[in-house]
Amino acid sequence: MRYDAIIVGGSYAGLSAGLQLARARCRVLVIDAGVRRNRFASHSHGFLGQDGRAPDDIAADGRAELMDYPNVTWQVGEATDVQRDGDGFLVTLRGGQELATRRLILAGGVRDELPAIEGLAERWGRHVFHCPYCHGYELDQGRIGVLAVSPLSIHHAMMLPDWGSTTFFLNGAFVPDAEQLEQLARRGVVVEPDRVQSIGGERVDVNLADGRSVALDGLFVMPRTHQGNSLATQLGCTLLEGPMGLYLQTGETQETTVPGVFACGDAALAAGSVALAVGTGARAGAGVHQSLIFR
Repeated sequence: MRYDAIIVGGSYAGLSAGLQLARARCRVLVIDAGVRRNRFASHSHGFLGQDGRAPDDIAADGRAELMDYPNVTWQVGEATDVQRDGDGFLVTLRGGQELATRRLILAGGVRDELPAIEGLAERWGRHVFHCPYCHGYELDQGRIGVLAVSPLSIHHAMMLPDWGSTTFFLNGAFVPDAEQLEQLARRGVVVEPDRVQSIGGERVDVNLADGRSVALDGLFVMPRTHQGNSLATQLGCTLLEGPMGLYLQTGETQETTVPGVFACGDAALAAGSVALAVGTGARAGAGVHQSLIFR
C-alpha cells in the first residue's frame, strides 16, 4: 500500500497535520515512537482551550480524535531511514519494515541537551524550565533564576522580571558589558558572577562555588536542541542555526527545501510551544493536501 502521507511523529504537531489530511480523505499513516518533548512537565500552559491540562491528556484526546477517521493508521515504532522512491518516498522502520508514501511530514520534534550540572536534569519540567510563557505565571511572582549558557541568555534574564524577582547566574558563560549591565539593572535583575556547582533542595537551591546557596522557586535555562531523528539529514533538507540549535527551513506551507517533504512542530521552529506546534501542523497538513492536487 502507498500512503498519501506518512507523518513521522505523533505528538501535537503530527496530530494536527494528520487531522487536516484525514478530513481531506487522504490515506495517512502516523509513525510514533511515543517520546514527547514535554513529557517531563505535569501541566501545559498557553494553549487556548487546554490551559493547565496534563500534556498526556491533551495528546491522548488529540489521538482519539484523529483515530476516529477510518483513513488514518497508527504505527508504533521508530522511523530510522528514508529515501526517494520515484515521485514519493520509502520510509524504513527499526526492524526493517518499509512503507511507501507520496508525501512525507517530519514532526519528530527535538531533543533537549541541558548543561552538565548536578541536579539540573532531575528538575527539568518541574522546577527548571525554558519557556516563561509556559511556566512563568505559576511561579506566582516568586524567586526566579536564569542560568546563562551563552550571551543569548541575557534575553531570558531581561524577560523574567515580569514573572518575579530575577537572579542571573553567569556561570562563566560570558561577561556582560557595561551597557548590558545597565539594562539588567534597569530591569531589577541581580547578576551573580560565581560558578554554579550543583542544584539541590526541594525546589531549586543553586549551590555556588564559594559555598553560598541561593533558594529559588524556579530556574530557567536555554537548552541546546538536536533534531529528534536523522531523516531530514538523510534527505538533504536545509537546516538553519537558531538560538538553541538547528531547525528545519520551511516555506509558507511548511514544505522544506526538499520537494514533497514537509516539517512542523519544534523540529521546524527556532523556539516552540504546544500552541505553535499545533499551528504549524495544521499548515503542514493543508500544504501536503494541496501539493497532491496542484503539482
